[in-house]
Amino acid sequence: FSLKELHGIFPWLVESIFGSLDGITVGWNLRCLQGRTSPTEYSAALDFLDPSGPMMKLVYKLQAEEYRYDFPVSYLPGPVKASIQEQVLPECSLYHNKVQFPSAGGLGLNLALNPFEYYMFYFAISLITQKNSPVTHHVSPSNSAYFILVDTYLKCFLPTEGSVLPPPSSNPGGAIPSPTPRSPAVPFTSYGMHHTSLLKRHIAHQPSVNADPASQEIWRSETMLQIFVEMWLHHYSLEMYQKMQSPHVKLEVLHYRLSISSKDHGSPAQSSYQALHAYQESFEPTEEHVLVVRLLVKHLHAFSNSLKPEPLSPSAHSHTASPLEEFKRVVIPRFVQEKLYIFLQHCFGHWPLDASFRAVLEMWLSYLQPWRYAPEKPQQSTETLPRIVSEKWAPFIQENLLMYTKLFIGFLNRALRTDLVSPKNALMVFRVAKVFAQPNLAEMILKGEQLFLEPELVIPHRQHRLFMSPTLGGSCFSSWPPAITDASFKVKSHVYSLEGQDFQYKQMFGTEVRNLVLKLAQLICQAQQTAKSISDHSAETTASPSFFSWFRFTPSEMNGSYTGNDLDETGQDSIKKTDEYLEKALEYLCQIFKLSEAQLTQMMLKCGTAQDENGKKQLPDCIESEDGLVLTPLGRYQIINGLRRFDVQYQGDTELQPIRSYENATLVRLLFRLSSALNERFADQMDVLCSREDFVGRFCRYHLTNPHLVQKIRYSPMVKERTSQNWGPRISLRFLASYRTLISLLMIYFIASWFYIGPVGCTCIILIGYFLYAVIMTFFSEGQKPHEH
Repeated sequence: FSLKELHGIFPWLVESIFGSLDGITVGWNLRCLQGRTSPTEYSAALDFLDPSGPMMKLVYKLQAEEYRYDFPVSYLPGPVKASIQEQVLPECSLYHNKVQFPSAGGLGLNLALNPFEYYMFYFAISLITQKNSPVTHHVSPSNSAYFILVDTYLKCFLPTEGSVLPPPSSNPGGAIPSPTPRSPAVPFTSYGMHHTSLLKRHIAHQPSVNADPASQEIWRSETMLQIFVEMWLHHYSLEMYQKMQSPHVKLEVLHYRLSISSKDHGSPAQSSYQALHAYQESFEPTEEHVLVVRLLVKHLHAFSNSLKPEPLSPSAHSHTASPLEEFKRVVIPRFVQEKLYIFLQHCFGHWPLDASFRAVLEMWLSYLQPWRYAPEKPQQSTETLPRIVSEKWAPFIQENLLMYTKLFIGFLNRALRTDLVSPKNALMVFRVAKVFAQPNLAEMILKGEQLFLEPELVIPHRQHRLFMSPTLGGSCFSSWPPAITDASFKVKSHVYSLEGQDFQYKQMFGTEVRNLVLKLAQLICQAQQTAKSISDHSAETTASPSFFSWFRFTPSEMNGSYTGNDLDETGQDSIKKTDEYLEKALEYLCQIFKLSEAQLTQMMLKCGTAQDENGKKQLPDCIESEDGLVLTPLGRYQIINGLRRFDVQYQGDTELQPIRSYENATLVRLLFRLSSALNERFADQMDVLCSREDFVGRFCRYHLTNPHLVQKIRYSPMVKERTSQNWGPRISLRFLASYRTLISLLMIYFIASWFYIGPVGCTCIILIGYFLYAVIMTFFSEGQKPHEH
């Protein structure tokens, strides 16, 4: 094919591979393509899309001719799309000089992208757009062709060793100059500080772009990373986006809009501003999306940690540092930190309270631990001991303080609303506690908070974003006398750049958060107690019950008590894991926040580890009031998560309680009418018999009365003064409607037939036997709760 023909089929080929932007065309479905199920297609796709494969060779071949391809702005992430449509240019250099306004009859704004950018845009956005791909089997995201390709591209264009491989072409084409866009009808204004591209700053002193191959490698690396970050992380409201911008830029935007209004464009500008302010994108990342972002975070840590040690001489550094080394130095604070923080905040606030949050949690913990991806390895003799976090990571912790503190508080709020009896939820609490309990980490976080809370003596408010620019080195602050002022300025710059000048910081080691930790510790104790009770209950139920216990009729069935629990299905192994996770998590929390033994003992007492006199689980947390027991917020949490419950029993007339599943509805109604007729007919005679003080009176009271219990047990949060009703002597035949009673009688008649005993004789034997049983029980059960027969 000629270059002109390849240029024509390139957009079609890209869409055929990655699918259409609207998600209708699936393409090769790389997200579901796995070597285990489709080995041939899997290998062919990876070979074709490899950085040195045929597709990339085509990309570089087209790029040498400076071809451009239109990418619709309408398919960009919501905040970027809305900004461009409102003539506000995003601060990311990826969009600069690329916006093309539609010609006469055009449908919308487009970005004019070179082949490499166009390919990477489609590759990155296919993770977002292809959500409804048909899946006929279980797919493991980490084994899919898409996941492997992301890992391959990261290793190729962001190498931890050596340099980026040159394009596999005899004529790589060098760095392609930016396209010349059509003049916009309305000029753009930037809503963020313009970060100069590393490539442009590096080649500013070069006579020719092609003369420096390093410029080409940093161009591809920076472009790919910017596209990945923009497509995967840039999904939050414009209100939040604007809040992160510096005050002088907001003033610049205001002046721009006022100038537009003064030129008779008032109405469009006003309506556009209202639309911009009201915009909010509905974004729900998938678990696969989060796993890919975690892969990006882990590789960026390894890439940044592969930075060569700085030379002692600053002048030597300025002349010898390659663009790739400079890129490693600033890759996380400039390209990732801000958007990843908002992305994590969104996930912490909107992700369901279930075990799938583990993916978000591990991504967060991966970012918090850059030392895990450092090239140096711990010594063999210290592998069994916790790895001490070196002081060299203090600047990273201070410049990412909100990642540690505010998101930890967000996790605490989530953990307080989850069921910690679940092993998966307990594991998440354990993982977070273990990471923050690493030696020296809590101390460095506390030091970062102290630096932020230092009084501002010489630190100007309005210049905090300038410090974030990697173009400014430490030399511009060398005139400041105390070294700690620079560190304090860095922390303040980080916090204010992410949350704005009006942010009210909540200390991680302050009183409020400490109280949250104590609540979590209390819930951990309660969850351990619940897990133990479930384990004990499971051990009792697994024991083989007596054969005749199936036929036994117990009054508890008639009063409506329910003793089951949804957590009873949890296996013994899972309960054991839960207890181990929670025990270690509680130990780590005590280490982090210096909780004393006295506090733990008091907490255990509050948990009410002792059971009540009936051997049942304690009531949910309540307080006494004039109206009786009132649930506290902790009590409501305990009920919702199944940690505790009221042993609710039917308190009304047993004859009028709802028909149960083990009863025959027709028989219940017929027997109720028969009992009512007998009670109405013989009410006076039963009263006389039950009022007697001799054996006959006790015998009648045992069968015909149901006095209220002298010993009251609180089964539910009832009012203090409850009027108890004595229904008087009466006959109740409802027990005959129970399927268990009917089946028991049928089996007795069936067994009697083996001994040639007829129905009449068997009935007489049953009545005589029960009469003897009732006589015996009358002597011993006068003070007990009687049967109603």
